[in-house]
Amino acid sequence: MGLILTEHPSEGVVHLVLNRADRRNALDLEIRKALAQRFRELGEDATLRCVVLSGAGGCFSGGADIADMARIDAIEMYHRHTERLWGAVADCPVPVIAAVEGFALGGGLELAMHADIIVTHASAKLGQPEVKVGIMPGAGGTQRLMRAVGKYRAMLMCLTGDIVSGEDAAGMGLVSMLAPEGEVLDRSLAIAQRIALLPPIAVAQIKEVMLAGADAPLSSALALERKAVQLLFATQDKTEGMNAYLEKRAPRFQGR
Repeated sequence: MGLILTEHPSEGVVHLVLNRADRRNALDLEIRKALAQRFRELGEDATLRCVVLSGAGGCFSGGADIADMARIDAIEMYHRHTERLWGAVADCPVPVIAAVEGFALGGGLELAMHADIIVTHASAKLGQPEVKVGIMPGAGGTQRLMRAVGKYRAMLMCLTGDIVSGEDAAGMGLVSMLAPEGEVLDRSLAIAQRIALLPPIAVAQIKEVMLAGADAPLSSALALERKAVQLLFATQDKTEGMNAYLEKRAPRFQGR
């Protein structure tokens, strides 16, 4: 059994599972490399439409492997260049859904925030507790969290290391949806299956424009949006989608 399990629950959908349940799917260097490799491979798959990422054993990820982190120094940390491993997740060309059950702490929450959609349950535990072991978030936790929930909530979470419930995370805009406990993965897969049936070029353009425009001036972001809309008018899927609507039938999108 590998560190990353790969399942194919439906056409166009890939389900990746962090498979280190005995350590709450702790993110040591080996599992990060394995995850990055799978995402790089998936990025080359023209049939891919959506990725769902979850953790084995009812836990998304308890964060970095502290035993691993405790033994390394600054130079080894530098040479690991883990930003390249995280980048493989962030650069996935199709939507990524994080199905967060149990805990998403430290690097686990940072991994979830690399996704485009986060589904969790009310009693899940999310947080950036790195300050409690003498460090700080280092995989986007300070920056992505602040962009998701605003300066003051992000400061409170990062400076205290406090953990919030899934319910509170939903209230502050940190997650996309709450599902009943035990149904998080099913809800995530259902969303992925819905996305997989939609026109893939339009889906890809929505993701690209939203991410690229988030940190751009509004005028620049709106220009990106206009150009993407214009591009989509050249696709066969635009013609198919509009004809299907007018003819009151289900569309058959081909990604062309």
